[in-house]
Amino acid sequence: MALGLARKVVTGVSSATRSLGQALDKMGASMEVCKYTERLVPSTRFVAVDGVAPVVSESAAFVAPSANVIGDVTLGERSSIWYGATVRADGNKVTIGSNSNIGDRAVIHIAQIQGDHSTSIGNNVTVGSGAMIHAATLKDNVMVGAMAQVLDGATVGSNSIVSPGSIVSPGTTIPDGEMWSGSPAKKVKDVSEEDVTAITTSADDALELAILHAEEQAKDYEQLQKDEEAWEDKEYRSDDYFQPMEEDLGDVLGQGKPGRIFDNTLSHPEEGLKMKK
Repeated sequence: MALGLARKVVTGVSSATRSLGQALDKMGASMEVCKYTERLVPSTRFVAVDGVAPVVSESAAFVAPSANVIGDVTLGERSSIWYGATVRADGNKVTIGSNSNIGDRAVIHIAQIQGDHSTSIGNNVTVGSGAMIHAATLKDNVMVGAMAQVLDGATVGSNSIVSPGSIVSPGTTIPDGEMWSGSPAKKVKDVSEEDVTAITTSADDALELAILHAEEQAKDYEQLQKDEEAWEDKEYRSDDYFQPMEEDLGDVLGQGKPGRIFDNTLSHPEEGLKMKK
C-alpha cells in the first residue's frame, strides 16, 4: 500500500511539474525578441543517400538503435549490427551476407576517390568491436578481431582469421584458411579445425545474443512496465507469499484459476449460476 501511494504521489507531482514547465516555456517564448526554434534530430539508424536507402532483410536478427546504416547497404538474414557501429555506403555498395555480425563501434566503409572499391562481407563473418573494414572483401567464415583494420582493395579468404589490432595493408590478399597478425599483418599459421569451429561458434553466439537484444528493443512502454512490476514482485515479496503459476491451469471445477479470487464465484456470481444449471 505504501509503495502504491508513493507511486501515485510521484506521478502526480511529476505531472504538475511538467505542466508548470510547459507554461513557463510558453511564457518565455512569448517574451523572446529573436525567436528560437527547437529542431528534432532525426534518427540516423537508416539513412538514404542520393535516393538509395539501405535494404535490410526481414529476417535480420538485430540492428542496434545507436548503429548507423547509411546509403547502398544490403544486410542479409540473421545478421546483426551492434551498438555504435557505422556501415556507410555513400558512393559505393556495402553487402553483408547472412549470419554475420558487425561489432560495437566497428566501421564499414567504401572507397570512391582513391580507387573504386565496394565492400563485401560474406556469410558467418564476425567483425570485432572497433574494427574497420574499408573498401575490402571478407569471404565466408571469417573472423576479424577487435580494433583490426582491413584496408582498401584487400581480400580475406574463407575460413581465415585476422588477429585483434592487426592492419591488413591495401591490396593484400589473405588466402583461404590462414591466420594473419601484426602491423602490417603477415601470416602466422594455417588455421586449425579448432579455429574454424571457433569462427562458426562466434557467429552463432552473436546470433543468439542478437535475438535477445532484438526482443528487448521491440518491447513497448506497457511491456517494459509489466516486466518491471514482475521483477519488483519477485524481488520484494516473501517466499511464503503466493506466487502466480507460470503454467496456465485455466478453470478448475468452475472456480476460476487457482489462487485468483478475482476470477471465481465470489467476484463473478454468474459463474455460480452456470454451475447450478
